[in-house]
Order: sequence, then structure tokens, then C-alpha cells
Amino acid sequence: MSEKIIEIAGLTHSYGKNKVLHGIDFSVEKGKTFGLLGKNGAGKTTTINIMMGFLKPDSGTCLVFGEDAHRLSPKTKRKIGLLHEGHLSYEFMNIEETEKFYSRFYPDWDFQIYAYLMKKLGLKKTHKIKNMSCGQRSQVALAVLMAQNAEILILDDFSMGLDAGYRRLFIDHLNYYVKEREKTVLITSHIVQDLERFVDDALIIDRGRILRSAPLSELKKGLFGYRIEKTKDLKELAAEKEIKDVSITSAANEIICEIAPDNADEYFSAKLGEKVSAELFNISLEDAFIALTGKY
Repeated sequence: MSEKIIEIAGLTHSYGKNKVLHGIDFSVEKGKTFGLLGKNGAGKTTTINIMMGFLKPDSGTCLVFGEDAHRLSPKTKRKIGLLHEGHLSYEFMNIEETEKFYSRFYPDWDFQIYAYLMKKLGLKKTHKIKNMSCGQRSQVALAVLMAQNAEILILDDFSMGLDAGYRRLFIDHLNYYVKEREKTVLITSHIVQDLERFVDDALIIDRGRILRSAPLSELKKGLFGYRIEKTKDLKELAAEKEIKDVSITSAANEIICEIAPDNADEYFSAKLGEKVSAELFNISLEDAFIALTGKY
């Protein structure tokens, strides 16, 4: 039986009269990379803050390494590496000062991996964090996270402010490190395409409620993508229960839905009142995410 690093059951939380978590349940197994996915405001950061003991839930349980998250022992806290919204807390420090500060808190600090990632930057050790680009700061943040040599890495919206190149670089570095050292990861994001090659299991939440929870390979199960030549506007199809998303492109209409391929041509022809051919295409994780959460 797999060891569970994080166990969450029936978790609820409110800010005043605004209820932001409505009975969340999930677990993170040792050695797995778990994606907590949702739009901004879905409840991802609130869940992380409860997990770290910063907030106390209204109800439900949250265990980390078998301990109540609100009463974590110092020993257990040292097993957790946290990157909060992709930023370091003390940007007035330089590269060398940052390592001296953080390494004091972690007995297993890996000086070699910090030095390796900082060498990649090509900056002097005296270069201050506040004078770096957003991408460069993210690499320092990643180096601090990895050098802690924690058992579980928790990354809350790591991609904030990063362009596509730095997001890919960040994930590439992290993926190599996690696989090489057999670490456990919980990562939250609203930019889901970054995680498609990285995450093992995923939970999609919207407004504090679970929409779907599954291994990544099954997250798109039951959803199909079709392209139909732009013979007419298909926006009226969006009202149909089986249709999850309609996108109008320059060349064709793209539809994400629950219509199986055997019935697609017949279904769309009947709905549109003319004979059409629906071209099946492989949907991405982002397509599935939008289909489940909506565009607005």
C-alpha cells in the first residue's frame, strides 16, 4: 500500500461569509507529483495555507506526514519545501546572502545544487535579487527550494510573472531533480499546459468544489475534440448539455464535448440542420481544463 504524505478529507474554509472550500478531499502519495489545478480564486492557495498550518479550517482534516497540519512539529516542517507564488521573501539580499540565510534552517542543505543553478544564471554572487528579471528570480527561488532537500516540495503558482521559456526551464529543472531524487511534489497552477508532461495525478477545483480527480492519463476521459469547417456560427451549440466548449478560429470551429466519435457526424448534422463532417483531434490538458471550468 502506497504511503500517503498528505491526506485531506472534508476540508471547508470561509473568509467571513464567503465560503471558499466546500468539502475538499484528496491525498498525495509518496514519490508522486500531484497537480492541484484551478482558476485564480478557486481555493488553491487557501488549501496550501491550511496545509502549511497558516490557516485553520472550519471543518475537515488535513494531515501532513500523519500530523495535524495546524500542529506540525519542527521535525516535520523541515521535511517540507514551500515556494509561495513563485517568489522569495527577502529580495533585498544578494545570491550569496540568500543561501547563507536559508541554509541555516535546513540541516541537509545541498550547497552543490544551489551553486549549479546560480552558475547557470551567470551573475555575480553579490547580485541582488531585486535587480534580477522575473525569470532570474524564479531560478533563485527554485535553487532555494531544491537545496533544502525536503521530502515534499509544495509549489503554489510557481509560474506567476514568467514567460513561456522560463516556465518550461523551471519545469525541466524541477522534473529532473524530482525524478533523480524520488521526491514528492504538490504543485498548483492555473496555467495547466505547463504541467502536462510533469504531473502524475491531478485534482481540478472550481470555486472550492472538486470537478474532477484522476491520474493525468484519465483526466481527459469522456471528453472529445472536434473541428467543423466554418460553414456557420456554432455558438448556439454551447447551450447543449453535452457541449463543454466552443471556440471560433480562423479556419474552423473547435468543439470540446462528450459526444463519442461514432455518433459525432450524426449529432452535429442534426443539431445544425445540415450535413457536416466532424474531424476528431486529440485534446490537450488545457482543453479539458477549460471544458470543465469554463472560460469565465
